[in-house]
Amino acid sequence: MEIRSKFWLEIDDEPVFGRGRRFLLEAIDAHGSINQAAKEINISYKKAWSYIKTMEERLGIMLVERHVGGRNGGGALLTDHARDFLRKYKLMEEGLMEIADERFRQIFSP
Repeated sequence: MEIRSKFWLEIDDEPVFGRGRRFLLEAIDAHGSINQAAKEINISYKKAWSYIKTMEERLGIMLVERHVGGRNGGGALLTDHARDFLRKYKLMEEGLMEIADERFRQIFSP
C-alpha cells in the first residue's frame, strides 16, 4: 500500500498553481516554446496560454517571457520570478510529501 496526495495553491479560493502547471512551466523551460510544452503535457496551446495568463494575473508576476515568431521563429523563456517560484513550489511539495510519508508509516505500518 502507498499514499498518494496532491496539493495546489489558491488565491481567493481560485486555483493558481499545482502539479500540472508546474509541468507546463518545466516543459516551457526545456523546449523554449509554449506550443512544444503544451504538446508534451497533452494540452492545447490555447489551454497552456490560458494557464500562463491566469497564473501571471493571480500571482501578479510575469512568469513567461514570450517572443513573437518571425524569421527565426518565436519562443518562450521562464523569467527569474518563474524559476524562483518553481524552486519554492518544489521545496514545499517535497516537504509535504515527507510529512505525509512519515505520517502514513506511523499509522499504517504493522
